[in-house]
Amino acid sequence: MLLPALVARSYGDLTSDQVRWLHDKLQLDEGTPRTEGIGAAASIAHRTFTDGTADNLVLELGRTGEDGWLFSVYFEKGGRPSTETVESYRRLFRDLIDQLGLRLREIIPAATADEVAVAPPQPPNVEGGVGGVAWQFSYTELDQLWAHLGLLRDAPREVKAVKLREFMTYPFWSAAPEPLRSQAEEFLRET
Repeated sequence: MLLPALVARSYGDLTSDQVRWLHDKLQLDEGTPRTEGIGAAASIAHRTFTDGTADNLVLELGRTGEDGWLFSVYFEKGGRPSTETVESYRRLFRDLIDQLGLRLREIIPAATADEVAVAPPQPPNVEGGVGGVAWQFSYTELDQLWAHLGLLRDAPREVKAVKLREFMTYPFWSAAPEPLRSQAEEFLRET
């Protein structure tokens, strides 16, 4: 089973020449989509490689919709790539996105605030006002919330801050338990 080690999502228009250039730059053969596993439906080309610490890794170029582009590194369960490999591909993906004039949507896992996808601000709950908003989560402490936000506890502080600020824009935040709200506000003051 392949699991994602790094996924960079971007969007923008690319010409067929630019897509061929990407295949060359990533050493991918055209017409070699991955056919199994998570994200295979978006795959347009891939290749297998090793980094010396993991068994087999998969480098992949994918496409979503008309203008969505995915740059990914996958690993076989139990064979996570080294931090150096992940960071090397993070730099490569960001460079390629910049060179091609694409716009970065997000990188998972995020290492910096600009790699976090943020939803547009949420409108207030028009129907019921604050009285109609309910907190429907079991979280009462900030440390419990990180996993819900898709973050590990050791995620970079600036990434946590971006995700937390976004979460706090939802109307239900006004009904969050007091300890959680206080901890969130203190966390953001210290960031």
